[in-house]
Amino acid sequence: MATGQLTPSEYIQHHLSFNQKSVGDGSFWVLHVDTLVMSALLGIVVFGLLWWVVRGATAGVPTKRQAFVELLIEFIDNQVKSIFHGNRHAFIAPLALTVFVWVLVMNAMDFLPIDIMAIVYGWLGLHEWRSVPTSDINATFALALAVWLLMIFFSIKVKGLGGWIHELFCSPFGSNPLVWPANFAFNLIEYISKPLSHSLRLFGNMYAGEIIFLLLGMWAATGLAGTFFGALLGAGWAIFHILIVCLQAFIFMMLTVVYISMAHESH
Repeated sequence: MATGQLTPSEYIQHHLSFNQKSVGDGSFWVLHVDTLVMSALLGIVVFGLLWWVVRGATAGVPTKRQAFVELLIEFIDNQVKSIFHGNRHAFIAPLALTVFVWVLVMNAMDFLPIDIMAIVYGWLGLHEWRSVPTSDINATFALALAVWLLMIFFSIKVKGLGGWIHELFCSPFGSNPLVWPANFAFNLIEYISKPLSHSLRLFGNMYAGEIIFLLLGMWAATGLAGTFFGALLGAGWAIFHILIVCLQAFIFMMLTVVYISMAHESH
């Protein structure tokens, strides 16, 4: 949809509208179809490619594809090894690889030209469709909530249900019954803040990046000078955004490893 046909508010609202489908009467549950489809599609594509490369791996001189995947796996494994000191290969390292690659690819969808993609989606009959799943708070919170549930699962698995409950009420201020309420309140705040900070950090950065691209796009449509400076700043922001896309995927992965590593430790 051309920028000149819309007011600035309509232009931004159009590109930030989700493809929604109501469940039932729509009063409680509304699905963001674009977020769900893009997340699943990107997951299938990227992990299918990784599976294809690993399946064809050889012990001899690696191909460029195999060398790239080996470097990626070694990088993630080294990061996990520096934090988690148990058997990381059983679950934690594969989880970290999954989180990093999936979030990185979802973030990278922000590099697609938003107006061109709107035209392509329009040809497919999708007039409201967002390409970046991690710019949807529902997606980032779902990822963070999954990590949070894994953290609780491993806490109970390692310490037992009784040990986990004991830690909730007796840490960090001691086991005196008088400080049980303070301990529980302290741990409750910690448990609530982890998924919130985990999800909002990723969402905020990706959503802000999307807004900046939209603002630069509107500036580029204001005339010759706007086109020049909009394109110049857009190129600069796109280069800087590469760092943001990679860094946010790395931070999300590292926090995942840290939280699960903490679940294996006793206070």
